[in-house]
Amino acid sequence: MKLGSADSPSCAPWFRQRSSGLLLHLSCLPSKYGIGNLGSTAHVFLEFLAEAGFSHWQVCPVGPTGFGDSPYQTYSSVAGNPNFIDWEPLVAANLVTDENLTPLRALPSETVDYDSLRTLLRPLIQLISQRFAQNPNCLESLYGDFTDFTEANSSWLTPYALYQALKDAHCDEPWWKWPSEDRSFPRASQRTDDPTLSDSINAQRVMQYIFFGQWKHLRERAQSLGLNILGDLPIYAAPDGAEVWSRPDLFQLDDKTSLPTHISGVPPDYFAPQGQLWGNPLYDWDALKMEGFQWWLDRLASQVELFDVVRIDHFRAFHDYWSVPSTENDARLGHWEQGPGPEFFSAVRKRFPDMPFLAEDLGLLNAGVHRLRRETGLPGMAVLQFAFDGDPDNLYLPHNLSPETVLYLGTHDNDTVRGWYESAGEEVRDNLRRYLNVSGDDVAWDLLRSAYRSVARVAVVTAQDLLSLGPDARFNVPGTPSGNWRWRLTESQFKHLQGETVAHLREQAEISGRLASSTGN
Repeated sequence: MKLGSADSPSCAPWFRQRSSGLLLHLSCLPSKYGIGNLGSTAHVFLEFLAEAGFSHWQVCPVGPTGFGDSPYQTYSSVAGNPNFIDWEPLVAANLVTDENLTPLRALPSETVDYDSLRTLLRPLIQLISQRFAQNPNCLESLYGDFTDFTEANSSWLTPYALYQALKDAHCDEPWWKWPSEDRSFPRASQRTDDPTLSDSINAQRVMQYIFFGQWKHLRERAQSLGLNILGDLPIYAAPDGAEVWSRPDLFQLDDKTSLPTHISGVPPDYFAPQGQLWGNPLYDWDALKMEGFQWWLDRLASQVELFDVVRIDHFRAFHDYWSVPSTENDARLGHWEQGPGPEFFSAVRKRFPDMPFLAEDLGLLNAGVHRLRRETGLPGMAVLQFAFDGDPDNLYLPHNLSPETVLYLGTHDNDTVRGWYESAGEEVRDNLRRYLNVSGDDVAWDLLRSAYRSVARVAVVTAQDLLSLGPDARFNVPGTPSGNWRWRLTESQFKHLQGETVAHLREQAEISGRLASSTGN
């Protein structure tokens, strides 16, 4: 019996039937406040997904973003991003007024201005916290008891709130530049009752309480519509974040400077011919193994609390990972090191018998990586944009795919299909046209129809490709430090999706056996 097949007990429930999903990060939704949020538009979007026959909504990580505004570089992989909070319930609870929100409503509607958001959010957080302290039960009917929330989540919330308070106190400097007494988490923990920090600490707790209360409502609405929310967990923790600061013993850090001795990245590949230098500290897998991988298991558990399915980014690093000395500025000067391998996933399966995970296994992989994924029983990924090099044995061509696959037109790291097609060489375009027997005039929908008809059990498309948008709608260009993660869906584009597009999508799902109602989802 093949691991991960529909008959295998290792196959997670979400992956047992043919289905489809839509990839659109929460930040991309329309809203009046400069960035997509957890409010009414997100709930309407869920209704659109259900009507169009989708079973899954895939988002990027939803943590508070740090350097470069990347959702893959967050101050915590457990905490929620306050940018995503819906302000309307807070107006109704008299925690903010419409006038307080006027600057947010002046932000652009077609892109995210992260710098302005950061500037405007800081005083709003303090205002909400102050007013909440005067009436701590004002949101209880919506989000439950505040004290219950803080106590239930203290294991991650206490270090995260303290970290953010200290970061504010030290003018946003990274933690390794703080005074020695604050660089040490055990010593800094003695300051949780420090009156100079208490207001800031409580403000962080309040915002997390609101975020998770609103997320719970969104998740419940998705479940009522038969939808899964497919989340994303970055493989590495951000260097300047609460997780590395509070558990430096689990990372390859210099004892004296607290800086990484070796950092993450990848050698040259499709996305970056010069390789990529991510800069995250690497794990000390020996230390993690000694504690039974408990830190990682708790990290996964936090994601399972948020999402129905979790995409594990850069799966190959569990087999072997690219290690670059921190003294080098060139990703090509790294080398491969062994990851934790099957022993780690044995612990994962014991904690999560249903294995509600998806392995991001893209890139240049060796036989060991493929073997590890098969042994775990996790589905892998394929991208149609990688398929048309003219080689009939290309693993991403539809006729070579395995059913144990989630097939994407493109991911958040790819250009839009139209942008990719227009910039590809004529040979690639000709290969696509001949293989699919199409003119290429509507290439995004050509690939969509091919993905839906493939044997891959799950097919995922992006909102940009449903609209046949060009390269201006690209979400991220790997290896570039700025200008990413800013694209948003406009109100008019969203209305277009809710129009004739719904019927077309539902028809494609129905004729290819991916319609949610027909698969028992």
